[in-house]
Amino acid sequence: MAYLTALFCCCFLTCIKAQRPAYIDHTTAEYIFTHDEISWLEDRSGTMNFNEVRTRDAAGAFQPNTSYYPKNFNPRSVYWFKVRVIVSDSIAKNQGLIEFFDQTIDEITLYLPHAGGRYIAAYSGAGKNFRNRLYRHKNFEFLIPDLSKGSYVYYVRIKSLNEVNFIMVYRTVERFINYALVEYITYGLFYGMILVFCLYNLLMLLATRLSHYLYYVLYIVSVGVYEMSTDGIAFQFIWPGIPELNEYMYGISLYCMSIFALIFARTLLRVKRQSPPLYKLINWIIIIRTIYFVICVFIKREWFIYKFLDFIPLFTAFLSGFVIWCKGFKPARFFVLGNAFLFIGAIVKLTTVLGLVKGISAVPGHYSMVLGFAMEMILLSFSIGDQVRLFRKEKKQAQDDAFYHMQNNLKLQASVNQQLEEQVAARTKELERQSREIQEQALEIARMNRLLEKDNAELKTNIEKITDARIKSAELTFEEFSQKYPDQEKCYRFLADLKWSKGFECRKCGYTNYSNGRKPFSRRCNKCAYEESPMHDTIFENNRIPINKAFYIVYLVFTTKGNISSYQISEKTDMRQGTCWAYATRVKNLLDTEGGASRKNKKASWTDLIMKT
Repeated sequence: MAYLTALFCCCFLTCIKAQRPAYIDHTTAEYIFTHDEISWLEDRSGTMNFNEVRTRDAAGAFQPNTSYYPKNFNPRSVYWFKVRVIVSDSIAKNQGLIEFFDQTIDEITLYLPHAGGRYIAAYSGAGKNFRNRLYRHKNFEFLIPDLSKGSYVYYVRIKSLNEVNFIMVYRTVERFINYALVEYITYGLFYGMILVFCLYNLLMLLATRLSHYLYYVLYIVSVGVYEMSTDGIAFQFIWPGIPELNEYMYGISLYCMSIFALIFARTLLRVKRQSPPLYKLINWIIIIRTIYFVICVFIKREWFIYKFLDFIPLFTAFLSGFVIWCKGFKPARFFVLGNAFLFIGAIVKLTTVLGLVKGISAVPGHYSMVLGFAMEMILLSFSIGDQVRLFRKEKKQAQDDAFYHMQNNLKLQASVNQQLEEQVAARTKELERQSREIQEQALEIARMNRLLEKDNAELKTNIEKITDARIKSAELTFEEFSQKYPDQEKCYRFLADLKWSKGFECRKCGYTNYSNGRKPFSRRCNKCAYEESPMHDTIFENNRIPINKAFYIVYLVFTTKGNISSYQISEKTDMRQGTCWAYATRVKNLLDTEGGASRKNKKASWTDLIMKT
């Protein structure tokens, strides 16, 4: 009985400590391995082979995972991970794959189980040429050759100088293609936004010559390169044949992003003038961060993993904006809001990476930094716009001040000159008074004679004109006529006053209240919104020539009672003879109607023809 009790306890304890398997069937489109579904083993020497690892596994050396996603806490070590999968029913061959998300893993080896207990090793990683991957995708994918019903154990070997999250996902090929297309569209929108912002601000730099546009462009370019380096897009499209750059570019771009963020904040917010202590702090952080960057590049490459240090310069930029905003510098408000979005995105991404947000709700968390950067770019553009407006306002104020001082100087100079002239005039006034009075009298007599001669000449000319007009019945010239109707606005105003001289009444509904229409001097009914032009239902409706010349043609035809040729009208109006003929014919036809005939036999005005349509 004691032996049976001991055996039961051993079996019970073994079941408690056993690794929890993941269950997959043909309906499973996606499965993310987390928590105790993963166990891990650290190889500090990095020399263990696969057989040794399986031996250590049989001896219970693998440790259970206690966090949401396990990490390689010691970048100098090699880490082995084990996942147990139970397939409840068969899945078609080559219809499933294993995917790993962290694109900064230098070396990753997946040991795929086959029939007879054999394993086949598949290799990938950021340290290998991109064209050697199974799919030309930024993540690491391994095709599963066979998933018949049964239990499978997968081993993964990871080595990386960066601290990475072990995110292992099972997907069907169909699910992988769908999600990859959507993801690339999202990245395309984000990087397209970066490109548009770069081009726009480069144009603004060329137009305004303001240095903060240059620093802003360098900052968002650094953001773009950093995001492309961390999500694998840069390795896929920019340097696919140089995997060595993967170990440096994210650190270089992160350094550039921090430095240009500080320089941009220092320039945009005028920190040197607004807050000298903050200006010194920013300069010291730039120097220290540069020294640290040089050490990472040439001495301690593994120090690039301490990305959290770049929160210091980014927080300093945020703090500078907040302090200067409190001092009343308005452009800082958008700067602070943009950096706030960035920090919120960073916090959401951190909580997602730590596994505090799980499941489908964790998907937006992985892209929270991208959204934060996008919102920051937009709001920083607003901040630059505010700064430019402030700069223009200050420039205008300076110009106004300079103009004010110049006017005061001119007034002072004029006052001094006037005083000197008055003194000189006072000394010579008595000597010149008598001669000046005689000269003024002579000049006045001469001026009066000239005025009389001019009046006589004008009177004689007017008498001659009136006499000629009576004898010849000469009409006004276009220049004389244009003095009364010089332009389109005068003509439209005249038509509106003539047409609605008895008040407005809507042609559609008879309503009498109106408001101004969209076209000049048109009226729109306040009841049915019918809009009527002053030219509607007049002789000038559908007019295609200048309205003042159309007035003059009507006047000529009326005054000559239609006895004027189109050639004469063309000569007087300086228009084509064909156009003049067509328009004059229209007026003559109207003049020849019964109303027009009666109008020719009585005293009337040419304007009486206007409302005859």
